[in-house]
Amino acid sequence: MLQPESVISEQVSLEAIKWVGNRRLRVLDQRRLPDLIVYRECSSAVDVAEAITCMTVRGASAIGIAAAYGVVLAAMAVETSDDWEAALAADFAMLEQTRPTARSLSWALDIMRETLRQTLRQTLHPLPVQLDVPARLLQAAIAVHDSDREANRSMARLGMQMIGRRQKKAQKIMVHGNAGALGSGGYGSALGVVRAAHEAGLVDEVYVSETRPWLQGSRLTAWELAQAGIPAQLHVDSAAAHLMKNQNIAWVVVAADRIAANGDAICKMGTYALAVLAMHHGLRFMVVAPTTCVDLALEVGDDQPLEQRSSRELLRLGERNIDTGVAVNNTIFDVTPADLIDVIVTEKGAVERPDGRKLADLVSHRRLH
Repeated sequence: MLQPESVISEQVSLEAIKWVGNRRLRVLDQRRLPDLIVYRECSSAVDVAEAITCMTVRGASAIGIAAAYGVVLAAMAVETSDDWEAALAADFAMLEQTRPTARSLSWALDIMRETLRQTLRQTLHPLPVQLDVPARLLQAAIAVHDSDREANRSMARLGMQMIGRRQKKAQKIMVHGNAGALGSGGYGSALGVVRAAHEAGLVDEVYVSETRPWLQGSRLTAWELAQAGIPAQLHVDSAAAHLMKNQNIAWVVVAADRIAANGDAICKMGTYALAVLAMHHGLRFMVVAPTTCVDLALEVGDDQPLEQRSSRELLRLGERNIDTGVAVNNTIFDVTPADLIDVIVTEKGAVERPDGRKLADLVSHRRLH
């Protein structure tokens, strides 16, 4: 089980995931924000899987990072084995099933699998040697964490430049879901773009949707913006059209959990509606996600099964639905078609009017930057 909580009430840190050594991973319990800043410690792969499943850890990138460290904890529990792949197979499978929509999860676990295979090959050729498998896996997990943080910085710069290219003055931006430091390696994807734009003097005000059914906007994004001193106001999801019509908003900036080969973006529920509204009102629509979220094996977004949560699960996780006696649809993702997206920003570059050819070229191994 997750270790007992520790409450921090002094200096606020947006480092949601930290390897603290001695077989411990510290995670910020995002279910308790903004009321309490609570850290929990994971000491096993089971703890990490629970933290992801019960939404202690949120955000596609953060989920992948946590899962990578979960593999490390599993290996440290084994310590030594004659068949490492068999010893860790159940832990890999358990972590893979925690949040299947998040492409960053499967990407991070693939990195850990490949690291394990390469390490085992080194023990056989040319001469048998003894290698510290858990230590090698820890190096790989730290690299996954660091690479996400670096990708966030690159995306922030590219997204900020895209915003500044349209208008040099401060602009109003609408965001949905949470894609800040809490959901990433430390800076944020979509919210990282907003932060960079604010630092460049390009943000007048940020409009934050509450983002039902999880309320990531009201609980997390609004809190992050307040911590960063960025002017923002919170609104109910259904007010988006009214605000777009009357407040001269220039951009909608969102993150994606998975991007299909044709450019369709699988994002938090409500994103599709915002994209339709943005097109009607003449706003630019930006999706920000690392290339690890691009799934070229997924032909179109509608081919991806979308996660749902039962009302019982929502109640267990602290969300409350009014009991009306009828079924409740708690689908937590939707698919935004590529033709509603003006630009996809990744760490490798920005793709305007995305399509299959442009995305394939972007993530090509031949591309160095």
